[in-house]
Amino acid sequence: MRKDVRILLVGESKVGKTSLIMSLVSEEFPEVVPYRAEEITIPADVTPERVPTHIVDYSEAEQTDEQLFQEISKANVICIVYSVNNQKSIEKVTSHWIPLITENTDKDSRVPLILVGNKSDLVEHSSMETILPIMNQYSEIETCVECSAKNLKNISELFYYAQKAVLHPTGPLYCPEKKSMRPLCVKALTRIFKVSDLDNDGILNDNELNFFQRTCFNTPLEPQALDDVKNVVKKNLSDGVKDNGLTLKGFLFLHTLFIQRGRHETTWTVLRRFGYDDDLELNQDYLFPLLKIPPDCSTELNHNAYLFLQSVFDKHDKDRDCALSPDELSDVFDVFPYMPWGPDVNNTVCTNDQGWITYQGFLSQWTLTTYLDVQRCLEYLGYLGFSIIAEQESQASGITVTRAKKIDLQKKQTQRNVFRCNVFGDNGSGKSGFLQAFLGRNLMRQKTISEEHRSYYAISTTYVYGQEKYLLLHEVFPDFDYLTDADLACDIVCLVYDISNPYSFEYCAKVFKQYFMDSKIPCMMIAAKSDLPEVKQMYGCSPLEFCRRHKMPPPQSFTCNTSVAPSRDIYAKLTTMAMYPHARLRCMCTCNRCTFCLCQNVLNSELLQTVRAKLFAVVLRRHVSQADLKSSTFWLRASVGATVFAVLGFAMYRVLLKR
Repeated sequence: MRKDVRILLVGESKVGKTSLIMSLVSEEFPEVVPYRAEEITIPADVTPERVPTHIVDYSEAEQTDEQLFQEISKANVICIVYSVNNQKSIEKVTSHWIPLITENTDKDSRVPLILVGNKSDLVEHSSMETILPIMNQYSEIETCVECSAKNLKNISELFYYAQKAVLHPTGPLYCPEKKSMRPLCVKALTRIFKVSDLDNDGILNDNELNFFQRTCFNTPLEPQALDDVKNVVKKNLSDGVKDNGLTLKGFLFLHTLFIQRGRHETTWTVLRRFGYDDDLELNQDYLFPLLKIPPDCSTELNHNAYLFLQSVFDKHDKDRDCALSPDELSDVFDVFPYMPWGPDVNNTVCTNDQGWITYQGFLSQWTLTTYLDVQRCLEYLGYLGFSIIAEQESQASGITVTRAKKIDLQKKQTQRNVFRCNVFGDNGSGKSGFLQAFLGRNLMRQKTISEEHRSYYAISTTYVYGQEKYLLLHEVFPDFDYLTDADLACDIVCLVYDISNPYSFEYCAKVFKQYFMDSKIPCMMIAAKSDLPEVKQMYGCSPLEFCRRHKMPPPQSFTCNTSVAPSRDIYAKLTTMAMYPHARLRCMCTCNRCTFCLCQNVLNSELLQTVRAKLFAVVLRRHVSQADLKSSTFWLRASVGATVFAVLGFAMYRVLLKR
């Protein structure tokens, strides 16, 4: 909504422009009328639309043409006043005033016009027969009002219609010549219908209509009112109601009816609630709400956003196969002005055997967009109607801004759920294969990917000690001399070399020494193409020795040349290192057979947790008072409990170590 409305009154001299303004203010006809009234501001609480209104008078005797042109350019609506008993003043409307206004206003920003027939008290007939052809000829004319400054007839209505012409203009909505809504209005209302159709069945049922009504007008419809609305549509449109619900045609017809009956403020209320401005474009403030992101922080979707996106997926997955076919995906983005996802997305996230984006892949792509370009994510959520359907203030309510990474390092724990791994390696080292293997694609499937649809990102979920986390892999272009800050900013570095190429490891060693040797970012060396014969690397030391010198985990063997989906263990290790960069884990496997894994499983087992809880219950079975703390019995019981717990733990560790 506009912050204020500026109304300009123009017309021939002696038609009563100044009298109209003074009659409105004083509520009586002035005996002495000046050449021109001073600019008047009506407070918001006095106007029907609750918007401050400025009323500006024009006098040919006191103002120059230049001043008139300036006032025309500043006005939001212009009232052309004529005298109903003066035919010459009516003729001047088309011969002088409308051309003058057209010449001095921007062609792209149309200023609405109101024709005002003053001095209706002096004649017994109406001037509407003469005015109607003029209204039909000029689409910028919103309406015509006959009034009398002397009798105070229609004075308040005149300025109400002028204000309404600015706040709820007819022009962008309706074409009087064709007697139908304009294409932009139809397009906007179609999007609103599809966003409000929560089950995507092409019909707004009673629950969806009530939700729509509450969203736009803060009040539900009574059952009788709902039936009345549907009966009106049924009577005028055969396919406007289906299965006792409102179809898209019925929805559009209803708004056409509102506009034709002069209730276009109803349609404008709906449009503005769904983010549209006066030009029927989505407002920039709606699409891009304010979101402050401090340095060293990342952005993630929160629980509300994931719930909303899950509902969007379920709404469009009509065959319930947990994947979106090309038609279903196109249907998801039907409310967008353009297709936001290209063919490369299918090589960025998990897909099924047919190459369709799965449920997990759908959420992963949204997670990727939020992490890399949160403003674009806000825009996309705006198109889908997140703030309306999720009943949130804006799309920013669906975004979590994580705390600074340096604080995570200080506290030695993180609350992040998305971790970025930058993958470095020389040409032909197997970086792309490493990314695609994360999405479950072996070498055979990777060969079917065309070069123009190749993606330099891959994102999916991994599990770290039972917690689901997102790992984002980014393949960095192997240009050693031109690595940007974005190439170096990550949670973990992955250095990939080809074991069958004797010169492949040298690039990884140089990158590590140049950029990461003195940083706190954990690094892992990947010995790719482990299915091929290993050759000696032409470097000062072997990859294993290099890792030992720089306190890195030993090189991890990897291959995507398998008959089934490649192993995902390596990605769980990467995520674990990204989550705990301060920890020097001796074991880098998830085999559940070695001592480290067995100890981890035992420490996290339900049995040990139960034993520990019972020991605590025995030792501290009642509330500890100050008297207990001074009692030797209490401390004896606490010592015995602690000793038993320590002995049991040590014995269990010895048994596991022996195994």
